[in-house]
Amino acid sequence: MKVICDSHIPFIKGVLEPYCDVTYVPGQDIGPQTVRDADALVIRTRTRCDRSLLDGSKVRFIATATIGYDHIDTRWCESHGISWTNAPGCNSRSVEQYMGSLLVTMSQRLGFECRRKTLGVIGAGNVGSKVARLAALLGFNVILCDPPRARQENNAGFIALDELIERSDIITCHVPLTFEGQDATYHLIDRKRLDAMNGSQILINSSRGEVVDSTALKEALRSKKLGAAALDVWENEPGIDPELMDLLFCATPHIAGYSTDGKATGTAMCVQALGDFFELPCREWEVPELPCPPQALEFDIDTRGIKPQEVLAKAILHTYDIMQDDSGLREKPAAFETLRSGYHIRREFTAFTVKPLNDDTGRASAFLREAGFNISE
Repeated sequence: MKVICDSHIPFIKGVLEPYCDVTYVPGQDIGPQTVRDADALVIRTRTRCDRSLLDGSKVRFIATATIGYDHIDTRWCESHGISWTNAPGCNSRSVEQYMGSLLVTMSQRLGFECRRKTLGVIGAGNVGSKVARLAALLGFNVILCDPPRARQENNAGFIALDELIERSDIITCHVPLTFEGQDATYHLIDRKRLDAMNGSQILINSSRGEVVDSTALKEALRSKKLGAAALDVWENEPGIDPELMDLLFCATPHIAGYSTDGKATGTAMCVQALGDFFELPCREWEVPELPCPPQALEFDIDTRGIKPQEVLAKAILHTYDIMQDDSGLREKPAAFETLRSGYHIRREFTAFTVKPLNDDTGRASAFLREAGFNISE
């Protein structure tokens, strides 16, 4: 049995070789000749799986080590007997960490208190719900827009998109990229909605680049219709717009979900799914051990005289400083793909243990524990 794997998927090399003939190819280089004799593909977003790639091939199964699957023509695949699977939720805690670092950094550098701001979360699925929870812990007033969930749950706790935009100080997108139907998200944030901004609002997109009309965003930033913006995802990746990048508060190379833990989970979900489909003995495989990051996995925070939210902010920045990724992209925007494929070790909150000093009331410990940190007494 022949499997083609994206060579940039971490932790997978050597795992399938006992059962399969495995070929590793960079995702953007996987073409029709590569997959012609393959039985299965294990990919990321850089491989577009549609008729032009798969027609005439032997492929029966596709696993993508990503939450999103807009790079798979699911309708065509299913009509041609090709099963597929994604990795829902695999990197949701990674994006939560990314957003936590971004929001704390914005608060410090733009000079606002979290408790005085309303964060509007568009999309309250695996990712958006975690972002909303962490933001609430940091003190934000959080409002949610998720039309599919609103219909399923009788509007409980959700508001319409245009109302969210009107009421929010910061707007963050956590939606899949879809082009059809009443919930289509292509250019969800378009010129009309950007024109409705009040000049002090902040827009964040870490979902898919095409969710925001980048030309209209650039114009909104230039004309001060928008206070600031941060992008992790871009239209026309990896060929990003340098003029737009120069206007952003924070610019990163599509790495919000790139924690080491998240990538390990995505890889494991693909291996397990492939094992289930082909009845191979790897249905329960997991990455055996994850590498350590450069910073200490155990650290102290003196909580004396500071609020629990501030303790949490300090802990978040210990685990991840988003502005390092911002600097890396600004220094070498042409190295977008290299920055992704060679991304540094970033561990999620659950890998860290915090010792809150002088936490007599236990409130700081409670906040840290709620965010996912381990607590050392």
